[in-house]
Amino acid sequence: MRRREFLAAIIAASAWSRQGFAQSTNRRIARIAFLGNASPSTIDAAQIAAFKEGLRENGLIEGSNVDVQYFWIEGSFERMQKLAAELSQSNFDAILTAGSKAVQTLLATGTKTPIVFAVIADPVGSGTVQSLARPGGNATGLSMSDIDLESKRIEVLKESVQSITRVMILRDPVVGVPTGAAEAEATARALGLHVVVAEAASSDQVEAAFRRGREQGVDAVAAMASAFFNFHRKQLIELAALYRLPSIWETGIYVKDGGLMSYGPNFPDMYRRSAEYIARILKGAKPSDLPVQQPTKFELVVNLKVAKILGITIPPTVLARADEVIE
Repeated sequence: MRRREFLAAIIAASAWSRQGFAQSTNRRIARIAFLGNASPSTIDAAQIAAFKEGLRENGLIEGSNVDVQYFWIEGSFERMQKLAAELSQSNFDAILTAGSKAVQTLLATGTKTPIVFAVIADPVGSGTVQSLARPGGNATGLSMSDIDLESKRIEVLKESVQSITRVMILRDPVVGVPTGAAEAEATARALGLHVVVAEAASSDQVEAAFRRGREQGVDAVAAMASAFFNFHRKQLIELAALYRLPSIWETGIYVKDGGLMSYGPNFPDMYRRSAEYIARILKGAKPSDLPVQQPTKFELVVNLKVAKILGITIPPTVLARADEVIE
């Protein structure tokens, strides 16, 4: 009897185990599309790591209850359109991306899949959302609107390199007139700087812009926020070095790659925070009801090795405010 009871218990336990396994494997795994403007080799790895951290903080574990698939625009608007069309026909629970152009391209497909933007400059001005408090559509996330970063970068550059007299403001025409462009030009002129505005939307145009800028006597460059520039940042940094131009950029990855300095939001933190929106949407929340948030962390990064090469001495007052100094 004892042997029969023991065998019966084993069989019952085995059946329970198989049932439990079946239930766990049949549990639906949420599918997230990560639409990146860069490529696996050019993306700031800290942004991906921060997004994964944010998922874990919100109980979403890759391979367990969520599956993230990565798609890369690689700095091409044509590829952006192609991927947006494909994603609109795919069965994803949410799409994470960054930049107004990527969001608007996705929305233009008429996709019903909720869209979360980790970074966007001016969602209201670009027509992406109705208001920050009530987005009202199929997209929400984190925005840099009303922060006046472009002007602030001009101020930091002039304070750091007081000898400059003519600055090239480089912008990406594909995104239209970037938020803060007029303010940045006004700030530069108020600081006594002559302004040369240059536009570039291809590698050849980037090279031509720097060449013309040098011919026009520019002695510094300030690049406006652009996903295209982020993808081609190594070319931009190399050209700034070639023409010996002090430079300021939107994020610290430029400085780590050889730019002089950067000032802007902590983008990895914005990607981490965007994961909360993904989690809330998976629980049933609608993007239209989730307020657009602002960044809470800003960073000034300075590369003293580049300053030395350029023969520049960064004032102690600037270094004292820097969040990171590369020596």
